[in-house]
Amino acid sequence: MAQNIIYKTPLNALGYHFVKDEFIPKGKNEYYLRDVQIKNGIHYRRLSAHEIERLVRNGNTSDDWNNILVSDAFNPELVKNCKFYGLVRIGKLEPFCMGFSDLKAPVGLYNSTIISCDFGDNVVIDNVSYLSHYIIGSEVIITNVSELVTTNHAKFGNGILKQGEEEDVRIWVEICNENTGRRIMPFNGMLAGDAYLWSRSRDDDALQEKFKLFTEQKFDNRRGYYGKIGDRTVIKNCKIIKDVWVGTDAYFKGANKLKNLTVNSGPEGTTQIGEGCEVVNGIIGYGCRIFYGVKAVRFMMASHSQLKYGARLINSYLGNNATISCCEVLNSLIFPAHEQHHNNSFLCASLVMGQSNIAAGATIGSNHNSRGADGEIIMGRGFWPGLCVSLKHNSKFASFSMLTKGDYPAELNIPFPFSLISNDASRDQLIIMPGYWFLYNLYALARNSWKYVDRDKRTERIQELEYDFLAPDTINEMFSSLRLMETFTGKAYNTSIHKTGQSSDHNTAGKHLLQNANKIVNELEIIADQIENSKRKVVLIKVLPAYKVFEEMIIYYGITQLLRFIKENEFHSLKDIIAALPAKPARGAWINTGGQLMPEETINTLKEKIRNGRIKSWDAVHEFYQAQGKKYKQEKLYHALASLSEITGIRLKKMDAHQFTNLLNSVVATKEWLTKGIHDSRAKDYKNPYRKMVYESIGEMNAVIGKPEENSFIKQQIAELHLFKKEIASLKKSITHNA
Repeated sequence: MAQNIIYKTPLNALGYHFVKDEFIPKGKNEYYLRDVQIKNGIHYRRLSAHEIERLVRNGNTSDDWNNILVSDAFNPELVKNCKFYGLVRIGKLEPFCMGFSDLKAPVGLYNSTIISCDFGDNVVIDNVSYLSHYIIGSEVIITNVSELVTTNHAKFGNGILKQGEEEDVRIWVEICNENTGRRIMPFNGMLAGDAYLWSRSRDDDALQEKFKLFTEQKFDNRRGYYGKIGDRTVIKNCKIIKDVWVGTDAYFKGANKLKNLTVNSGPEGTTQIGEGCEVVNGIIGYGCRIFYGVKAVRFMMASHSQLKYGARLINSYLGNNATISCCEVLNSLIFPAHEQHHNNSFLCASLVMGQSNIAAGATIGSNHNSRGADGEIIMGRGFWPGLCVSLKHNSKFASFSMLTKGDYPAELNIPFPFSLISNDASRDQLIIMPGYWFLYNLYALARNSWKYVDRDKRTERIQELEYDFLAPDTINEMFSSLRLMETFTGKAYNTSIHKTGQSSDHNTAGKHLLQNANKIVNELEIIADQIENSKRKVVLIKVLPAYKVFEEMIIYYGITQLLRFIKENEFHSLKDIIAALPAKPARGAWINTGGQLMPEETINTLKEKIRNGRIKSWDAVHEFYQAQGKKYKQEKLYHALASLSEITGIRLKKMDAHQFTNLLNSVVATKEWLTKGIHDSRAKDYKNPYRKMVYESIGEMNAVIGKPEENSFIKQQIAELHLFKKEIASLKKSITHNA
């Protein structure tokens, strides 16, 4: 029967031999890395005989008082009932209380066992049962902690190996798929774009090896690094803290277990970990919040993200400015700006591309519906499944897809952005309404884009995140949807008149009907192919208004980007505008890489530079992101101009004043329609009798939820419309004057 192995060592060895001799370079001692780490500038000296006497009188013990070093401003009266082992260095101790929130404690070391640690100035260490191999900054408060220890092979959450370790101890994070096929090695500073690039291209062995090499090169594999607790950090009432590196100004209270972590904290954002949390094998970014019974294992949290109320985050990457409460998330890669609340939602084996919201009761989990490897789901920007949605892996959704409540029985491939997807169980068919967000929910669409920009708290903005719902990715999806709607409409029409034909014939017929707004389209049953892995019908509804609104939004996107270009360059004549336009702008494929949109050819260039060694580190990859971010405005402009030219048929370099004026009139009309739609989609909540019935009067309703005309976002949109119209009028006048 197996037994615990209890090993015995001499008492005088406690606090020494932290690193085995075989891992210590010739001419060095076990403290050589510790001495490199300590950067507090304090000059330490040995204790005087008088100080030793006072320490002994205060109930302190040491295996060797010569190994207790102190600063010149050390006060032995502020050290009581402590046991010291190994080399301990103590900074200034002054007789006053340190306070944080409601906690107040006297400066000094009390009632603790301290093994081979360094302390900055004016620390509070009280009732720490076992404190071993840590470098602790100044004005740190640590009280009522059972165990605070660092091992000689600590990796602080990074996916590396230390000298002498076998590969099977390496920490991987198994994102996007449960079968480990997309696993990545976590590292401090990993961005969502890094995780995305590494998790894709799995058949590119050279690229995968480079990513692994970049990670290993980023860290020192030598044994003997001490844990760190930065200045002004407060730790109280915690149980086990092991192999944790903590930045400045962090706050831990009541955590059960923190192990193998890097916790970034400081002026960029203070990080807090609260009651009942168990957090193991992870990287935590600046400004994060982890509270109330959270369980997180093998994970990464980017800056200013939150885990709350019993949330479980396992084998996953959570992007910036995201919140997960109550629910369970496994094996997922989540881009910035994600919301998921409620105890009964579940997310597994998913790539979530940001600006997303997973509602209560949503069950998005690999349900092993094949004999092959577990499946996965790819969700474009703005993904929003409604209450009690159940999905089947594999599935893929275009940007801003919304699903109504229902149990979706088969795999889905939804190419229509801004769509509403419904499972009509009574008719046993799938219903898709393309363009739903534009037609019926503009307030939520516009406000969500605004709020994500407003809530982006990052101080280090390496990746240029796109939150606008009109961007190269969504515009390309709209173009693809236009072609699909033409084909499916034409096929439905030809079927209705008993005419057969090729796909090109269907496309021609559908395009003619839709571009001429033929009302017969509304009478057709338009069936979509290759959308659901089933034999039942997939029906498209509201195709005619969706087609029209997609065209209008593409034109609006193109003109607004052109107007921004004109304004920034202060052009005053059409001739100058046309001269500055690119000759042949391209509308190529774009990829959402961790929330940063980049042309596919740019991503291919990045990969090739990594393969051939021109990019040699993750820092260099991040520099590439930043350089590309600076180009984004111009590349988005070129994409917008190409889109405008394609959708209108206008050769912009040959554009005349009449065409330009028509474009300006068009964009004003669309802006007016958008602003009205934003107002009306919010105002309908005030007109619905079922929403009003819980209030005794209109006055009470307005007192509870506010008047629509007082809504700050709507007022902002109206003000923007007035300014927009004023600027367009001024531009028209300028162009006419300088014609």
